[in-house]
Amino acid sequence: MKNILYIGLSLFALAFIFSSCAETQKSNRTDTKTTGRIAFAADESFSPVIDEEVQVFEATHPGAKLDAVYTNELDAINRLMNDSDSIWLAFAARDFKEKEREYLKSTNRIPISFPIAYDGLALIVNNSNPDSLISVKDVKRILSGEATKWNEIYPKSKLGNIEVVFDNPKSSTVHWVVDSLLGGKPINSENIQAVKTSAEVIKCVENTPNAIGIVGSNWLNDKRDTTNITYKKNVTVMSVSNADMPEFNSSYQPYQAYIQMGLYPLYRTVWALLNDPRHGLPWGFAHYVVSPIGQKIILKSALLPYRGDIQIIDMNIHDENE
Repeated sequence: MKNILYIGLSLFALAFIFSSCAETQKSNRTDTKTTGRIAFAADESFSPVIDEEVQVFEATHPGAKLDAVYTNELDAINRLMNDSDSIWLAFAARDFKEKEREYLKSTNRIPISFPIAYDGLALIVNNSNPDSLISVKDVKRILSGEATKWNEIYPKSKLGNIEVVFDNPKSSTVHWVVDSLLGGKPINSENIQAVKTSAEVIKCVENTPNAIGIVGSNWLNDKRDTTNITYKKNVTVMSVSNADMPEFNSSYQPYQAYIQMGLYPLYRTVWALLNDPRHGLPWGFAHYVVSPIGQKIILKSALLPYRGDIQIIDMNIHDENE
């Protein structure tokens, strides 16, 4: 019998008052909050949930066309800052920096940002790895290069060197690990591999017995399970503990309920960053994501919605093989 916390969302009504202030610069744009065609940038690690938001928004507003430009976090924000003729919205795992706000204001653009979700960063290992519990302390040891072999974490392990796999050197995942987990110190593992996408991280771990990868949990959601308590079977999602000696009852996977309860330690905030002087389609889509419908989409995508009345239900699930 499995005793799993299932998270439900009872969304409250949200109202957004859109400003009708005049444009501060000339523009040939004709888009409105629900019509037209625009492009926006986003960190690739959020593409599964952003794709669903786009699909539902376009179905609801047939006059709108949203072109997602998926890249790494650094390039997404750089495009928002510097490509003022085509990019007015970006999704990233951080807010504007103060110097970025000041720069945009100095060019008569208005930076606006708000959080939309919390994303649990999942640690994944090959299915042949018998060890699936790990402490935050040992995660730091691996990423800092202090521990380079699996038997330095698990004395009985025979897997040899620890192969660390990331999606992209400039991604939000790398930025979060360096900034929030390592206290600003660089990742210093002897055996580190930076691929290009989250899908490639999963594939690499699936084919490499001694690998450990880090991906956003929305990439692991088995969409056949609407309760978000099932992960894809091709890799093992590790349970992480704040305790130095992890045990089963003090280690947690990146389920929404455990993030909400403060039990899963590796999570980040997802932000919508706007630079839209017209308050047009980029503005309309960004605010749609934090509307009741947009937050339900986030919930179904295995991220924790930022807005809503969260309800956690203790469920008993019986295994058919028991």
